[in-house]
Amino acid sequence: MYSEKLMKLFRKPHNFGKIKNADGVGKVGNPVCVLPETMVFCNDHIKPISEVDVGERVLSHDGGYHNVKRIFRRRYSGEIITLKNKLGVTALTPDHHILAIKKPSLHRFNYTRNKKHLVSSWCHASELKKRDILLYPISKETVGIKEIPLRIERPKFDFKSKNLPKKIRINKDFLRLAGYFIAEGSTICEKCRTFLIFTFGSDEKSYVGDTKRLIKKIFGLDVKIVHKSEHNSIDVIVYSAALARFFRSLFGDKAENKHIPHFMMLLPAQNQKSLILGLWRGDGYVGVANRKWPRAGYSTISHQLVQQIKILLLRQKISPSFYEEEEKVKDGVHHQKNYRIHVSERESMTRLARILGIKLKFVKNTSEKTWFDSNFLYSPITKKEVHSYKGFVNNLEVDKPNSYISESATLHNCGDVMYLYIKVKDDVIKDVKFETFGCAAAIGTSSMITDLIKGKTIEEALKVSKEDIAGELGGLPPIKMHCSVLATEALKAAVKDYKSKKKH
Repeated sequence: MYSEKLMKLFRKPHNFGKIKNADGVGKVGNPVCVLPETMVFCNDHIKPISEVDVGERVLSHDGGYHNVKRIFRRRYSGEIITLKNKLGVTALTPDHHILAIKKPSLHRFNYTRNKKHLVSSWCHASELKKRDILLYPISKETVGIKEIPLRIERPKFDFKSKNLPKKIRINKDFLRLAGYFIAEGSTICEKCRTFLIFTFGSDEKSYVGDTKRLIKKIFGLDVKIVHKSEHNSIDVIVYSAALARFFRSLFGDKAENKHIPHFMMLLPAQNQKSLILGLWRGDGYVGVANRKWPRAGYSTISHQLVQQIKILLLRQKISPSFYEEEEKVKDGVHHQKNYRIHVSERESMTRLARILGIKLKFVKNTSEKTWFDSNFLYSPITKKEVHSYKGFVNNLEVDKPNSYISESATLHNCGDVMYLYIKVKDDVIKDVKFETFGCAAAIGTSSMITDLIKGKTIEEALKVSKEDIAGELGGLPPIKMHCSVLATEALKAAVKDYKSKKKH
């Protein structure tokens, strides 16, 4: 825990600001990075940070998308911190800032109702521990598209396809049908044999009928229903090459490539409920775990799709848990790697049930470990590990608000950065100010060094040590001593700059 004096300086720092025409300016900082395979939410897809390009837009902690200005890649040898919560795992260098809440050890903060009063801040990965709380943003960017063109070029010798509407309305019907296709649809695109198939279980006759009605209502097409008793399934076949190509272009081909088109990800949250309904009817379920409380789940082999569904659920204030199942052979059957989302907390299950149009009965109350406000999901760290790593690491510089999102955490795009400005007369530091981005310790140590060196000669100021700074603050936690080093290094850099200017 921090001392009372440090917290006072954090809340109301001394000498904060910038000196115009400063005699010396020192800038120091500690580089921070994540592993190259860290997945980052870009404008229309999620991909490894090592594949992100300058100019792409990434999701930030304000819920909006912002431009990537620069890409960083460097060699690193040292500790890597791995933090896990219900959304996934993020691995990063110890000083990387994460938007989080440090949970006090007092018993009353074991209860969610009391945690909600705690204040979040940017924390170093190394100072976080199990049961501290990570903040994850709710996507806020919205574009209310009402219709899209149906522009699919007809092949030269396609004389059979019926004409389709030139525009498709983006309404509840089309979004529900889109959900059915993403979950259960496929296309056959071969010469003289191109069509669309929706495959449901034999007990899902109501969804078969719904799909049939939607195809007729939206596209004016009839379908063929094929019962396959050997597979315990029912196929809804749409013989339209143009429609098959249209659906393939929007939602991808083959289960592992299925995705939600970006314009649907930006629709108002209210409109997205119909998409969620179709998706869940296809590959989701709602059951009762141990006959005590309802639980819902969704399974897919598309990593892209499962991450998009996570974003959709967060916009509905539904708290999901994310799991991976590795590729395996069971009972002679080959199972591909798949990704699962589970929903079990009472408030989240209630919201999901409303979307699905089902009634739930809760036999037993369950504790709510996560919660929402208007901007974030608050989710506790369930596991922390530290391991050695040697190899490349990556980082991004993002336009304001200078942050990006991994699968499970909100990351600032820089570490502690300090600017120290000095005004010197007759070799005495007459004025000093600072600007610092960082944690409470970084700001507190920055403020303290300005108090300690103001009025001193340069020679006297350079004798101020990290121990002096920590002592004046009433001590620093061992993992925060580097913040006092940052302050002394900033002073050295400012003095070096001053002497360099003096020579000229």
